[in-house]
Amino acid sequence: MPSVRTRFAPSPTGYLHVGSARTALFNWAFARRLGGQLVLRIEDTDRERSTREAEQALIDGLRWLEIDWDEGPVRQSERWAQHDAAVERLLASGRAYRCVCSSDELEVRRQATLAAGRSWVYDGRCRDRALGPDAGPHTVRLRLEPDDHLGWDDLVFGPSGQQAGEIGDMIIRRSDGQPLYNLAVVVDDLDMGISHVIRGADHLGNTSFQLALYRALGADPPRFAHVPLIVGEGGKKLSKRRDPVSVQSYREEGYLPESMLNWLVRIGWSRGDQEVFSRQEIVELFDLGAVHRASAQADLGKLQWLNHHYLKTLSHPELMRRLEPFLAEVAGREVPPSPGLDRLIDLLRERSRTLRELAERARFFLHEEIAYDEKAAQKFLKSEALGLLADLHDRLAKLEEWSESALEAVFEEVRAQHGNPSMGKLAQPVRVAITGTSASPGIYETLAVLGQQRAVGRIAEAIHFVRHG
Repeated sequence: MPSVRTRFAPSPTGYLHVGSARTALFNWAFARRLGGQLVLRIEDTDRERSTREAEQALIDGLRWLEIDWDEGPVRQSERWAQHDAAVERLLASGRAYRCVCSSDELEVRRQATLAAGRSWVYDGRCRDRALGPDAGPHTVRLRLEPDDHLGWDDLVFGPSGQQAGEIGDMIIRRSDGQPLYNLAVVVDDLDMGISHVIRGADHLGNTSFQLALYRALGADPPRFAHVPLIVGEGGKKLSKRRDPVSVQSYREEGYLPESMLNWLVRIGWSRGDQEVFSRQEIVELFDLGAVHRASAQADLGKLQWLNHHYLKTLSHPELMRRLEPFLAEVAGREVPPSPGLDRLIDLLRERSRTLRELAERARFFLHEEIAYDEKAAQKFLKSEALGLLADLHDRLAKLEEWSESALEAVFEEVRAQHGNPSMGKLAQPVRVAITGTSASPGIYETLAVLGQQRAVGRIAEAIHFVRHG
Protein backbone atom coordinates (compact mmCIF):
# COMPACT_ATOMS: atom_id res chain seq x y z
CA MET A 1 0.00 0.00 0.00
CA PRO A 2 1.28 3.52 -0.75
CA SER A 3 2.31 5.64 2.21
CA VAL A 4 -0.52 5.77 4.76
CA ARG A 5 -1.25 9.06 6.49
CA THR A 6 -4.26 9.49 8.73
CA ARG A 7 -5.34 12.44 10.81
CA PHE A 8 -7.25 13.10 13.99
CA ALA A 9 -8.88 16.52 13.78
CA PRO A 10 -10.87 17.47 16.90
CA SER A 11 -12.47 20.83 17.62
CA PRO A 12 -11.13 22.36 20.88
CA THR A 13 -14.46 23.15 22.50
CA GLY A 14 -14.29 20.84 25.55
CA TYR A 15 -12.75 17.70 26.97
CA LEU A 16 -11.91 14.70 24.79
CA HIS A 17 -15.23 12.97 24.06
CA VAL A 18 -15.24 9.16 24.15
CA GLY A 19 -16.45 9.12 20.54
CA SER A 20 -13.57 11.36 19.49
CA ALA A 21 -11.15 9.24 21.50
CA ARG A 22 -12.30 6.13 19.66
CA THR A 23 -11.88 7.92 16.32
CA ALA A 24 -8.34 8.88 17.34
CA LEU A 25 -7.66 5.29 18.38
CA PHE A 26 -8.92 3.87 15.06
CA ASN A 27 -6.77 6.34 13.12
CA TRP A 28 -3.75 5.55 15.30
CA ALA A 29 -4.18 1.77 15.08
CA PHE A 30 -4.73 1.84 11.31
CA ALA A 31 -1.62 3.98 10.73
CA ARG A 32 0.56 1.99 13.10
CA ARG A 33 -0.45 -1.36 11.66
CA LEU A 34 0.45 -0.26 8.13
CA GLY A 35 3.62 1.59 9.07
CA GLY A 36 2.02 4.96 8.36
CA GLN A 37 1.79 8.28 10.14
CA LEU A 38 -0.85 10.07 12.20
CA VAL A 39 -1.27 13.85 12.07
CA LEU A 40 -2.93 15.77 14.92
CA ARG A 41 -4.84 18.76 13.57
CA ILE A 42 -6.77 21.13 15.81
CA GLU A 43 -9.83 22.40 13.93
CA ASP A 44 -10.26 25.68 15.80
CA THR A 45 -12.00 27.78 13.15
CA ASP A 46 -15.05 28.19 15.46
CA ARG A 47 -13.53 31.22 17.14
CA GLU A 48 -16.34 31.73 19.64
CA ARG A 49 -16.19 28.22 21.14
CA SER A 50 -12.55 27.21 20.63
CA THR A 51 -10.14 27.75 23.53
CA ARG A 52 -6.52 26.90 24.23
CA GLU A 53 -7.61 25.31 27.53
CA ALA A 54 -9.85 22.89 25.64
CA GLU A 55 -7.04 22.22 23.17
CA GLN A 56 -4.74 21.28 26.04
CA ALA A 57 -7.45 19.08 27.54
CA LEU A 58 -7.70 17.19 24.23
CA ILE A 59 -3.95 16.69 24.12
CA ASP A 60 -3.84 15.59 27.76
CA GLY A 61 -6.57 13.03 27.07
CA LEU A 62 -4.69 11.58 24.11
CA ARG A 63 -1.46 11.41 26.08
CA TRP A 64 -3.19 9.68 28.98
CA LEU A 65 -4.48 7.06 26.53
CA GLU A 66 -0.94 6.88 25.05
CA ILE A 67 -2.23 7.64 21.57
CA ASP A 68 0.82 9.30 20.03
CA TRP A 69 1.08 11.21 16.76
CA ASP A 70 3.84 11.93 14.26
CA GLU A 71 3.02 15.51 13.25
CA GLY A 72 1.26 18.36 14.99
CA PRO A 73 -0.62 19.71 16.65
CA VAL A 74 -1.37 21.92 13.64
CA ARG A 75 -4.00 24.59 14.24
CA GLN A 76 -6.42 25.09 11.38
CA SER A 77 -6.86 28.75 12.30
CA GLU A 78 -3.21 29.35 11.44
CA ARG A 79 -3.75 28.12 7.87
CA TRP A 80 -6.18 30.85 6.78
CA ALA A 81 -3.86 32.01 3.97
CA GLN A 82 -3.85 28.52 2.38
CA HIS A 83 -7.64 28.28 2.62
CA ASP A 84 -8.11 31.73 1.09
CA ALA A 85 -5.68 30.96 -1.72
CA ALA A 86 -7.70 27.85 -2.60
CA VAL A 87 -10.90 29.90 -2.79
CA GLU A 88 -9.22 32.39 -5.10
CA ARG A 89 -8.03 29.55 -7.37
CA LEU A 90 -11.57 28.23 -7.58
CA LEU A 91 -12.88 31.70 -8.44
CA ALA A 92 -10.22 32.17 -11.10
CA SER A 93 -11.03 28.81 -12.71
CA GLY A 94 -14.78 29.44 -12.72
CA ARG A 95 -15.41 26.53 -10.34
CA ALA A 96 -16.69 29.00 -7.74
CA TYR A 97 -18.60 32.28 -7.91
CA ARG A 98 -19.55 35.22 -5.72
CA CYS A 99 -23.06 35.45 -4.30
CA VAL A 100 -24.67 38.62 -2.93
CA CYS A 101 -27.90 37.01 -1.69
CA SER A 102 -28.43 38.10 1.91
CA SER A 103 -29.46 35.72 4.69
CA ASP A 104 -32.90 37.32 4.86
CA GLU A 105 -33.44 36.96 1.10
CA LEU A 106 -32.36 33.33 1.19
CA GLU A 107 -34.71 32.59 4.08
CA VAL A 108 -37.70 34.06 2.24
CA ARG A 109 -36.97 31.93 -0.83
CA ARG A 110 -36.33 28.86 1.29
CA GLN A 111 -39.66 29.16 3.09
CA ALA A 112 -41.50 29.65 -0.22
CA THR A 113 -39.85 26.52 -1.67
CA LEU A 114 -40.72 24.44 1.40
CA ALA A 115 -44.29 25.74 1.35
CA ALA A 116 -44.58 24.51 -2.25
CA GLY A 117 -43.63 21.03 -1.07
CA ARG A 118 -40.12 20.99 -2.53
CA SER A 119 -36.78 20.51 -0.79
CA TRP A 120 -34.52 23.54 -0.65
CA VAL A 121 -31.07 23.91 -2.14
CA TYR A 122 -29.58 27.20 -3.30
CA ASP A 123 -31.51 28.28 -6.40
CA GLY A 124 -28.48 29.59 -8.31
CA ARG A 125 -29.64 33.20 -8.57
CA CYS A 126 -26.06 34.53 -8.62
CA ARG A 127 -24.56 31.57 -10.48
CA ASP A 128 -24.22 33.26 -13.87
CA ARG A 129 -23.93 36.91 -12.83
CA ALA A 130 -20.11 36.91 -13.02
CA LEU A 131 -19.83 39.14 -9.97
CA GLY A 132 -16.36 40.52 -9.25
CA PRO A 133 -14.56 41.41 -6.02
CA ASP A 134 -16.24 44.82 -6.08
CA ALA A 135 -19.71 43.27 -5.75
CA GLY A 136 -20.02 44.43 -2.15
CA PRO A 137 -20.72 42.07 0.76
CA HIS A 138 -20.77 38.55 -0.67
CA THR A 139 -20.17 34.90 -0.02
CA VAL A 140 -18.40 32.46 -2.35
CA ARG A 141 -20.19 29.32 -3.55
CA LEU A 142 -18.85 26.20 -5.26
CA ARG A 143 -20.36 25.60 -8.69
CA LEU A 144 -21.81 22.09 -8.97
CA GLU A 145 -23.28 20.33 -11.98
CA PRO A 146 -26.64 18.94 -10.78
CA ASP A 147 -26.32 15.66 -12.73
CA ASP A 148 -22.89 14.77 -11.28
CA HIS A 149 -22.82 11.79 -8.93
CA LEU A 150 -20.62 12.48 -5.92
CA GLY A 151 -19.95 8.94 -4.77
CA TRP A 152 -17.22 6.92 -3.08
CA ASP A 153 -16.59 3.39 -1.83
CA ASP A 154 -16.58 3.78 1.93
CA LEU A 155 -14.24 1.40 3.76
CA VAL A 156 -16.96 0.73 6.33
CA PHE A 157 -20.31 1.50 4.69
CA GLY A 158 -19.47 0.48 1.13
CA PRO A 159 -20.84 2.41 -1.89
CA SER A 160 -22.05 5.81 -0.69
CA GLY A 161 -22.84 9.26 -2.06
CA GLN A 162 -25.51 11.46 -3.61
CA GLN A 163 -26.30 13.58 -6.65
CA ALA A 164 -24.84 17.08 -6.77
CA GLY A 165 -28.32 18.41 -7.41
CA GLU A 166 -29.34 17.26 -3.93
CA ILE A 167 -26.64 19.46 -2.42
CA GLY A 168 -26.68 22.60 -4.50
CA ASP A 169 -24.04 25.30 -4.76
CA MET A 170 -22.97 25.51 -1.13
CA ILE A 171 -20.96 28.32 0.45
CA ILE A 172 -17.20 27.84 0.86
CA ARG A 173 -16.32 31.34 2.15
CA ARG A 174 -18.44 33.58 4.35
CA SER A 175 -19.06 37.25 3.76
CA ASP A 176 -16.52 38.07 6.49
CA GLY A 177 -13.84 36.26 4.47
CA GLN A 178 -13.71 33.19 6.69
CA PRO A 179 -13.58 29.81 4.90
CA LEU A 180 -16.21 27.27 5.86
CA TYR A 181 -15.44 23.92 7.43
CA ASN A 182 -15.69 21.79 4.29
CA LEU A 183 -13.28 23.97 2.32
CA ALA A 184 -10.74 24.16 5.16
CA VAL A 185 -10.84 20.41 5.74
CA VAL A 186 -10.24 19.56 2.09
CA VAL A 187 -7.37 22.03 1.71
CA ASP A 188 -5.73 20.81 4.92
CA ASP A 189 -6.08 17.13 4.00
CA LEU A 190 -4.54 17.83 0.60
CA ASP A 191 -1.65 19.87 1.96
CA MET A 192 -0.93 17.28 4.66
CA GLY A 193 -1.00 14.36 2.22
CA ILE A 194 -3.78 12.51 4.08
CA SER A 195 -4.39 9.15 2.43
CA HIS A 196 -7.25 7.91 4.64
CA VAL A 197 -9.94 9.91 6.42
CA ILE A 198 -11.32 7.85 9.30
CA ARG A 199 -14.05 9.72 11.16
CA GLY A 200 -17.50 9.40 12.70
CA ALA A 201 -20.57 8.52 10.65
CA ASP A 202 -22.01 11.93 11.53
CA HIS A 203 -19.68 13.27 8.80
CA LEU A 204 -21.24 11.15 6.05
CA GLY A 205 -23.33 14.14 4.97
CA ASN A 206 -20.21 16.25 4.41
CA THR A 207 -18.31 13.82 2.25
CA SER A 208 -20.16 14.26 -1.04
CA PHE A 209 -19.60 18.01 -1.03
CA GLN A 210 -15.97 17.50 -0.04
CA LEU A 211 -15.56 15.19 -3.03
CA ALA A 212 -16.87 17.99 -5.23
CA LEU A 213 -14.23 20.27 -3.74
CA TYR A 214 -11.46 17.75 -4.49
CA ARG A 215 -12.63 17.56 -8.09
CA ALA A 216 -12.83 21.34 -8.40
CA LEU A 217 -9.27 21.63 -7.09
CA GLY A 218 -8.10 18.97 -9.56
CA ALA A 219 -7.00 16.61 -6.79
CA ASP A 220 -7.56 12.94 -5.99
CA PRO A 221 -9.53 12.44 -2.76
CA PRO A 222 -8.33 10.23 0.10
CA ARG A 223 -10.08 6.97 0.99
CA PHE A 224 -12.95 7.47 3.42
CA ALA A 225 -14.04 5.31 6.34
CA HIS A 226 -16.97 6.42 8.48
CA VAL A 227 -17.25 4.59 11.79
CA PRO A 228 -20.59 4.09 13.58
CA LEU A 229 -21.57 6.48 16.34
CA ILE A 230 -21.41 5.44 19.98
CA VAL A 231 -24.78 5.24 21.73
CA GLY A 232 -25.79 4.72 25.33
CA GLU A 233 -28.09 2.22 26.99
CA GLY A 234 -31.12 1.34 24.88
CA GLY A 235 -29.53 2.82 21.77
CA LYS A 236 -30.03 6.40 22.98
CA LYS A 237 -27.63 9.12 21.92
CA LEU A 238 -24.97 9.76 24.54
CA SER A 239 -26.05 12.65 26.77
CA LYS A 240 -23.73 14.83 28.83
CA ARG A 241 -26.43 14.96 31.52
CA ARG A 242 -27.03 11.21 31.66
CA ASP A 243 -23.78 9.57 30.55
CA PRO A 244 -20.08 10.05 31.26
CA VAL A 245 -18.94 11.28 27.85
CA SER A 246 -15.46 12.70 28.41
CA VAL A 247 -12.28 10.69 28.75
CA GLN A 248 -11.36 13.00 31.64
CA SER A 249 -14.42 11.88 33.64
CA TYR A 250 -13.39 8.22 33.29
CA ARG A 251 -9.85 9.09 34.32
CA GLU A 252 -11.11 10.91 37.41
CA GLU A 253 -13.27 7.91 38.34
CA GLY A 254 -10.17 5.74 38.42
CA TYR A 255 -10.29 3.84 35.16
CA LEU A 256 -6.96 2.78 33.71
CA PRO A 257 -5.81 3.90 30.25
CA GLU A 258 -5.21 0.25 29.31
CA SER A 259 -8.83 -0.67 30.00
CA MET A 260 -10.14 2.49 28.30
CA LEU A 261 -8.13 1.72 25.16
CA ASN A 262 -9.35 -1.90 25.19
CA TRP A 263 -12.96 -0.82 25.77
CA LEU A 264 -12.92 1.86 23.07
CA VAL A 265 -11.48 -0.39 20.37
CA ARG A 266 -14.21 -2.98 21.04
CA ILE A 267 -17.05 -0.45 20.60
CA GLY A 268 -18.05 -1.21 17.02
CA TRP A 269 -15.09 -3.49 16.20
CA SER A 270 -14.48 -7.14 16.97
CA ARG A 271 -11.98 -9.92 16.44
CA GLY A 272 -13.71 -13.25 16.97
CA ASP A 273 -14.62 -13.79 20.63
CA GLN A 274 -11.55 -12.03 22.01
CA GLU A 275 -12.36 -9.38 24.62
CA VAL A 276 -8.98 -8.42 26.10
CA PHE A 277 -6.52 -6.71 23.76
CA SER A 278 -3.13 -5.38 24.69
CA ARG A 279 -1.89 -2.19 23.06
CA GLN A 280 0.37 -4.24 20.79
CA GLU A 281 -2.47 -6.58 19.80
CA ILE A 282 -4.62 -3.61 18.81
CA VAL A 283 -1.86 -2.46 16.46
CA GLU A 284 -1.35 -5.94 15.02
CA LEU A 285 -5.02 -6.87 14.59
CA PHE A 286 -7.05 -3.71 13.91
CA ASP A 287 -8.78 -3.83 10.53
CA LEU A 288 -11.31 -1.36 9.14
CA GLY A 289 -13.07 -4.24 7.41
CA ALA A 290 -14.15 -5.56 10.82
CA VAL A 291 -15.75 -2.27 11.93
CA HIS A 292 -19.51 -2.67 12.24
CA ARG A 293 -21.97 -0.43 10.40
CA ALA A 294 -24.57 -0.30 13.15
CA SER A 295 -24.36 2.19 16.00
CA ALA A 296 -22.22 0.79 18.80
CA GLN A 297 -23.37 0.71 22.41
CA ALA A 298 -21.04 1.83 25.18
CA ASP A 299 -21.41 -0.92 27.79
CA LEU A 300 -20.20 0.47 31.11
CA GLY A 301 -20.36 -2.99 32.66
CA LYS A 302 -17.83 -4.22 30.10
CA LEU A 303 -15.50 -1.34 30.96
CA GLN A 304 -15.75 -2.15 34.66
CA TRP A 305 -14.98 -5.79 33.93
CA LEU A 306 -11.95 -4.81 31.86
CA ASN A 307 -10.74 -2.36 34.49
CA HIS A 308 -11.00 -5.04 37.17
CA HIS A 309 -8.97 -7.33 34.94
CA TYR A 310 -6.20 -4.76 34.45
CA LEU A 311 -6.21 -3.77 38.14
CA LYS A 312 -5.46 -7.38 39.04
CA THR A 313 -2.63 -7.68 36.52
CA LEU A 314 -0.68 -4.49 37.36
CA SER A 315 2.50 -4.97 39.33
CA HIS A 316 2.19 -3.83 42.93
CA PRO A 317 4.60 -0.87 42.57
CA GLU A 318 2.80 0.33 39.44
CA LEU A 319 -0.60 -0.07 41.10
CA MET A 320 0.54 1.98 44.11
CA ARG A 321 1.93 4.69 41.84
CA ARG A 322 -1.39 5.09 40.03
CA LEU A 323 -3.42 4.78 43.21
CA GLU A 324 -1.45 7.43 45.11
CA PRO A 325 -3.59 10.50 44.17
CA PHE A 326 -6.81 8.63 44.96
CA LEU A 327 -5.52 7.55 48.37
CA ALA A 328 -4.46 11.13 49.11
CA GLU A 329 -7.91 12.39 48.14
CA VAL A 330 -9.68 9.91 50.43
CA ALA A 331 -7.24 10.50 53.29
CA GLY A 332 -7.08 14.26 52.88
CA ARG A 333 -3.28 14.08 53.06
CA GLU A 334 -0.30 12.36 51.51
CA VAL A 335 -0.29 8.69 52.49
CA PRO A 336 3.12 7.24 53.38
CA PRO A 337 3.89 3.67 52.34
CA SER A 338 3.56 0.94 54.94
CA PRO A 339 3.53 -2.88 54.94
CA GLY A 340 -0.07 -2.84 56.21
CA LEU A 341 -1.25 -0.58 53.39
CA ASP A 342 0.61 -2.64 50.80
CA ARG A 343 -1.05 -5.82 52.05
CA LEU A 344 -4.49 -4.18 52.19
CA ILE A 345 -4.27 -2.86 48.62
CA ASP A 346 -3.37 -6.31 47.33
CA LEU A 347 -6.42 -7.68 49.13
CA LEU A 348 -8.75 -4.94 47.90
CA ARG A 349 -7.69 -5.03 44.25
CA GLU A 350 -9.41 -8.42 43.93
CA ARG A 351 -12.79 -6.86 44.65
CA SER A 352 -12.45 -3.33 43.21
CA ARG A 353 -13.46 -2.11 39.76
CA THR A 354 -11.72 1.28 39.73
CA LEU A 355 -8.86 3.05 41.46
CA ARG A 356 -11.35 5.35 43.17
CA GLU A 357 -13.38 2.43 44.45
CA LEU A 358 -10.20 0.76 45.67
CA ALA A 359 -9.15 3.88 47.56
CA GLU A 360 -12.62 4.27 49.07
CA ARG A 361 -12.52 0.68 50.32
CA ALA A 362 -9.26 1.54 52.09
CA ARG A 363 -10.88 4.50 53.90
CA PHE A 364 -11.07 2.62 57.21
CA PHE A 365 -7.29 2.16 57.14
CA LEU A 366 -6.49 5.73 56.09
CA HIS A 367 -8.46 7.45 58.89
CA GLU A 368 -8.13 7.05 62.64
CA GLU A 369 -11.83 7.67 63.19
CA ILE A 370 -14.50 5.93 61.14
CA ALA A 371 -18.22 6.38 60.69
CA TYR A 372 -20.60 3.43 60.66
CA ASP A 373 -22.75 2.75 57.67
CA GLU A 374 -26.22 3.27 59.10
CA LYS A 375 -27.80 0.11 57.69
CA ALA A 376 -24.80 -2.03 58.61
CA ALA A 377 -24.81 -0.72 62.20
CA GLN A 378 -28.56 -1.30 62.60
CA LYS A 379 -28.22 -4.86 61.32
CA PHE A 380 -25.08 -6.04 63.12
CA LEU A 381 -24.24 -3.76 66.06
CA LYS A 382 -27.13 -5.00 68.18
CA SER A 383 -27.44 -6.08 71.79
CA GLU A 384 -27.18 -9.80 70.96
CA ALA A 385 -23.66 -9.16 69.64
CA LEU A 386 -22.53 -7.46 72.85
CA GLY A 387 -21.30 -10.56 74.68
CA LEU A 388 -19.40 -11.84 71.65
CA LEU A 389 -17.73 -8.47 71.06
CA ALA A 390 -16.81 -8.00 74.72
CA ASP A 391 -15.17 -11.42 75.05
CA LEU A 392 -13.37 -11.02 71.72
CA HIS A 393 -12.11 -7.58 72.75
CA ASP A 394 -10.60 -8.90 75.98
CA ARG A 395 -8.86 -11.81 74.28
CA LEU A 396 -7.52 -9.67 71.39
CA ALA A 397 -6.18 -7.07 73.82
CA LYS A 398 -4.01 -9.76 75.44
CA LEU A 399 -2.97 -11.50 72.22
CA GLU A 400 0.82 -11.73 72.01
CA GLU A 401 1.10 -12.73 68.33
CA TRP A 402 -0.96 -10.57 65.94
CA SER A 403 -1.20 -12.91 62.96
CA GLU A 404 -4.02 -14.30 60.87
CA SER A 405 -3.62 -17.79 62.35
CA ALA A 406 -3.59 -16.47 65.92
CA LEU A 407 -6.64 -14.29 65.21
CA GLU A 408 -8.53 -17.27 63.80
CA ALA A 409 -7.77 -19.28 66.95
CA VAL A 410 -9.17 -16.49 69.16
CA PHE A 411 -12.35 -16.29 67.08
CA GLU A 412 -12.87 -20.03 67.44
CA GLU A 413 -12.35 -19.82 71.20
CA VAL A 414 -14.96 -17.06 71.53
CA ARG A 415 -17.46 -18.91 69.37
CA ALA A 416 -16.98 -22.09 71.42
CA GLN A 417 -17.52 -20.13 74.64
CA HIS A 418 -20.86 -18.86 73.29
CA GLY A 419 -22.26 -22.13 71.97
CA ASN A 420 -20.69 -22.04 68.48
CA PRO A 421 -22.88 -19.47 66.73
CA SER A 422 -22.35 -19.09 63.01
CA MET A 423 -19.20 -17.30 61.95
CA GLY A 424 -21.27 -14.43 60.59
CA LYS A 425 -22.75 -13.74 64.05
CA LEU A 426 -19.27 -12.77 65.21
CA ALA A 427 -17.42 -11.74 62.08
CA GLN A 428 -20.01 -9.27 60.78
CA PRO A 429 -20.27 -7.17 63.98
CA VAL A 430 -16.48 -7.11 64.11
CA ARG A 431 -16.27 -6.12 60.44
CA VAL A 432 -18.62 -3.18 61.00
CA ALA A 433 -16.72 -2.24 64.14
CA ILE A 434 -13.32 -2.02 62.44
CA THR A 435 -14.26 -0.83 58.92
CA GLY A 436 -17.63 0.89 59.36
CA THR A 437 -19.16 -1.31 56.64
CA SER A 438 -20.38 -4.86 56.21
CA ALA A 439 -17.99 -5.64 53.32
CA SER A 440 -14.23 -6.12 53.48
CA PRO A 441 -11.60 -8.74 52.72
CA GLY A 442 -11.44 -11.75 55.04
CA ILE A 443 -11.93 -10.74 58.67
CA TYR A 444 -8.60 -12.18 59.83
CA GLU A 445 -6.72 -10.48 56.99
CA THR A 446 -8.49 -7.18 57.68
CA LEU A 447 -7.68 -7.29 61.40
CA ALA A 448 -4.07 -8.23 60.63
CA VAL A 449 -3.44 -5.23 58.35
CA LEU A 450 -5.24 -2.79 60.67
CA GLY A 451 -3.00 -3.68 63.58
CA GLN A 452 -3.70 -4.67 67.18
CA GLN A 453 -3.97 -1.24 68.79
CA ARG A 454 -6.38 0.20 66.21
CA ALA A 455 -8.47 -2.97 65.95
CA VAL A 456 -8.90 -3.39 69.72
CA GLY A 457 -9.72 0.30 70.10
CA ARG A 458 -12.40 0.18 67.41
CA ILE A 459 -14.02 -2.91 68.89
CA ALA A 460 -14.14 -1.07 72.21
CA GLU A 461 -15.88 1.86 70.49
CA ALA A 462 -18.41 -0.54 68.94
CA ILE A 463 -19.15 -2.03 72.35
CA HIS A 464 -19.81 1.47 73.67
CA PHE A 465 -22.04 2.14 70.64
CA VAL A 466 -24.11 -1.01 71.30
CA ARG A 467 -24.50 -0.15 74.96
CA HIS A 468 -25.25 3.54 74.62
CA GLY A 469 -26.30 4.05 70.99
